[in-house]
Amino acid sequence: MTLSTGMQLPSVNFAKLVDGAVVQIPNGELLSDRNVVIFGLPGAYTGTCSSSHVPSFMRVVDELKANGVDEIICLATNDPWVMDAWGKATGGEATGINFLSDPESKFTAGIGMTMDAPAVGFHARSKRYALYAENGIVKIYNPEVERGVCDISGGETMLAEIIA
Repeated sequence: MTLSTGMQLPSVNFAKLVDGAVVQIPNGELLSDRNVVIFGLPGAYTGTCSSSHVPSFMRVVDELKANGVDEIICLATNDPWVMDAWGKATGGEATGINFLSDPESKFTAGIGMTMDAPAVGFHARSKRYALYAENGIVKIYNPEVERGVCDISGGETMLAEIIA
């Protein structure tokens, strides 16, 4: 499936490290009757993801929430231990961003955003994107066109589109 506005997000489990244990979180619990921003990226601790994408959402967390966003999720196909450590290392978790794992790439594949870059060890990773969903229905979808940037999928762009 290729994601577009108006579509229902696929129903899958995300994973999160909670008190040292991996917990499966049905994304329906996160999406049902809520306004949620999800930004997906190729990988934790990678260049653009760490230096640009996560910080762009950290800068606008409060404004997104003031404009009706209930939750902001950073999603990658890394394991939940890596996502937990990265959320702490970036300071993103402290700002209120929820760092979740799509460990089997089911959500990523389900929205048509899987990519491989074998030369750097990426298999079944996520292309860069951001989306805004109301009750699981995509209202804004910003897939990044170019590699190594997060202009279209950045936090400021999402905020501008939500308040427009």
